[in-house]
Amino acid sequence: MVQTALIMLGVGIFAGIAGSILGIGGGMIITPILTLGMGLDIKYAIGASIIAVIATSSGSTIAYLRDNVLNLRIAMFLEIATTIGAISGALLTGVLDPKYLYLLFGALLVFSGWNMYRKLRRGQEVLQRVEPDKIATKLKLNGSYFDKAEMKDVDYQVENVPAGFAVMYGAGVASGLLGIGSGAFKVMAMDTFMKMPLKPSSSTSNLMMGVTAAASATVYFFNGSILPSIAVPMALGILVGAVIGSRIMQVLPARWIRIVFIPIILYIGLQMLFKGLGVHFL
Repeated sequence: MVQTALIMLGVGIFAGIAGSILGIGGGMIITPILTLGMGLDIKYAIGASIIAVIATSSGSTIAYLRDNVLNLRIAMFLEIATTIGAISGALLTGVLDPKYLYLLFGALLVFSGWNMYRKLRRGQEVLQRVEPDKIATKLKLNGSYFDKAEMKDVDYQVENVPAGFAVMYGAGVASGLLGIGSGAFKVMAMDTFMKMPLKPSSSTSNLMMGVTAAASATVYFFNGSILPSIAVPMALGILVGAVIGSRIMQVLPARWIRIVFIPIILYIGLQMLFKGLGVHFL
């Protein structure tokens, strides 16, 4: 028991650091480790990943809010789309063939990865247009943050608000219908479609994931999918890791975050494409 608790603590610290930096939660890190590495039943691994997402969000959001990195207005606005989408996805269970969603969102993630690569090559991180987007201006979605890597205030504009809202609705549908996490989609909606810098996109995604995961955690708790012996030490580790990760993210140049994020988002996208085509892909 002590050895398992220490392992879970270590896994949690690693997942918390990575999840808070990239804005994808700890689920995609926790689930493979628990199932492939430790032989845990997928049911309990998914329950643990829900706790991981909530813990990552809780640990990092406090730091991001205090340092004014995340965009609270965008988080609340896009969370409306995700929630409506999740309800729609639950209602569409058994009606819509999941393979089409896997193909659609796999293609979107691959496109997002390519777009991030183009941004990386251009070195373009901040959108500044002469005439700001009217919808973003009316909803007061444009923002600013202090970049500790460059030691300066960064003002940024947001555009394509309807496109970002539509992607988040679709991500909610996919989450409700397929039971997948949507951290990568949240970052994609903000970075690729709404043209936000990666740091506010990542930190805002962390807040949104916690809200989404908290809504479904009760279901997993009452159906017995959350094992305290696994979840408690892992959550403690994630809280510590998320706080560390939130500090690291703010001093890392956005370029290096993209270099790490691009292979991950391409991997998830290809995995979904192959799953939609009925091909096993690791």
